[in-house]
Formats: sequence, structure tokens, C-alpha cells
Amino acid sequence: MSAVWIDNDPSPAPAAKIERENHKLEKRLCRLVGQAIGDYAMIVPGDKVMVCLSGGKDSYALLDILLKLQRRAPVDFGIVAVNLDQKQPGFPAHILPQYLESLGVPFRIEEQDTYSIVKDKIPEGKTMCSLCSRLRRGILYRVAGELGATKIALGHHRDDLLQTLLLNMFFGGKLKGMPPKLQSDDGRNVVIRPLAYVNEKDLVRWAEVRQFPIIPCTLCGSQENLQRRQVGDMLRDWDRRFPGRLDNMLHALQNVVPSHLADPVLHDFRNLAATGVPSEDGDKAFDHEELPVAEALPALQVIKL
Repeated sequence: MSAVWIDNDPSPAPAAKIERENHKLEKRLCRLVGQAIGDYAMIVPGDKVMVCLSGGKDSYALLDILLKLQRRAPVDFGIVAVNLDQKQPGFPAHILPQYLESLGVPFRIEEQDTYSIVKDKIPEGKTMCSLCSRLRRGILYRVAGELGATKIALGHHRDDLLQTLLLNMFFGGKLKGMPPKLQSDDGRNVVIRPLAYVNEKDLVRWAEVRQFPIIPCTLCGSQENLQRRQVGDMLRDWDRRFPGRLDNMLHALQNVVPSHLADPVLHDFRNLAATGVPSEDGDKAFDHEELPVAEALPALQVIKL
């Protein structure tokens, strides 16, 4: 019988420990994606899901996890990967086709020179994301129709959802986020975000584990002072110093109390009157509300794992 332990060290060999942690990460990612899909009915039997693949870690992970769930889930659905080649200078056009062929997944590379349009229309130093995203969105909607896709899957994760919420609050004057599922602005597509419950740190780790062939963006990726980047840095700092805070923020997006905001469209403040019936949602302005100490915020309480 061969020896298992060396020098009476009870800890597993490093390789075994790494493999175990990677397996736990895979299970967590599949569980969170599966839960988001179930909570929002993102995918139903017979769906054809168009996974938008940019070449970044998030969309690689999205495709990777959906392929795993496709093999395991009781729901029968199809997957087609789509990449929009925007003709950015130096873009390695061979990487994604080679990767997708190795997976054996159906795919389409759509070639459209949006890069030249964006560079021509946007002055030097100005943010390119808005025009770039509008052009990309319109093209992808068209491709979805041509492919007969019933859902368009994007790789936005939990941190993206929270960044969008804060950006709209700070700069747009709106309490508006990035929903896990919504109708597209052309009214003809349903957009889903299966990574809605997944934190970015786990996606970074998974990209390393799976060794995805990452392709950097030379448009938005080169603009270091974007407001989204600054808000993202703030969220990452919070996550490091106050574990659980971002999960509680996600939970808040799922537990909206319109009567305690200030939107007269969502809540009929004008006709509000005393009913004589006690209500837990009534005003408690004179009460001191007990909040948990920041360092002790509960982690991963929010999505009922």
C-alpha cells in the first residue's frame, strides 16, 4: 500500500487542494447561474439561446457554464455563439473561431466595421461606449432574428448590475439598474443575464482555471477614466473591506418597497389617507432603525443558496 501523507503533514498535496477548490468554484458558478435562470424563467424548453461572445472573461464564462448546464439540465434548449468582429486594428480574428470549433458549438462571426464609425463620430478623448453599444446592439438584434434565436444572453454579472445602479443614481438621477431579464428596445427580443448572481472575482478565477483566450478591447478597454471604471473600483474596495455588502445591495434590488421611495407613479402618494389599519410597512420615522455594523454584514444571505 502506497503512502498518502508525507512527513506527517495532514494537509492535501497542493495540486489536490487546487483541484478541489476549482471543483467547488465550478459547482458554485453552475448553481448560481442555474438559480438565476430559474428565478427569472430565463430559459424554457425549446429556447435557442444566442450567447454574445466578446472575447472577454465574462462572455467566455457565460458560454462555458451554459454548455455545462445544457448537458445536465432537464430543460432542452439550444445554444449558438455569436461574435461581432468590429474590425478593430490588430484584432486577432482567428482566436474565437478556433476556440468555438474546438468546443463543437454552433457559432457565427458577424463582421461589421463599427470601429471606423465610432472613431469618426466620437472626438478624441470622449467616451466611445454609448455609440459603440448602440451600433453593436442593433447588429446583434438583427443577427438574433436571422438565427431564429429566442433569447439573447449577455455576460453581465452581479458587479455590473450594481455598477449600473450607482451610475444611474450618481449621474442619471434615476433609481434604475440592469435587470436579469428584459425585453429589448426593439420589442422583438428577450435579453437575459444568467450571470446576474455571480461576483466578478469568481469569474476572474474561472477564466484562469479554464485558460480562456482573452481578447482585449482597444476601444472602451483603453479608456481608463470612465465613470463605470471608477464606480467599479469603489465597489471592489467595499467588497474587500466589508464582505457581504455587495450581496446585500443585490438583495435590495430584489426587495423594492415603493411606498418608502418617492416615485408618485409607483405609489399613489396623492390619494394616500389613514385607514385605521396597522401596517408593518407604515412610517417609522420616529424609530431608531437598527442596522448591522458594516464589518458584520451577513454574506451570501441574499440569494438563498
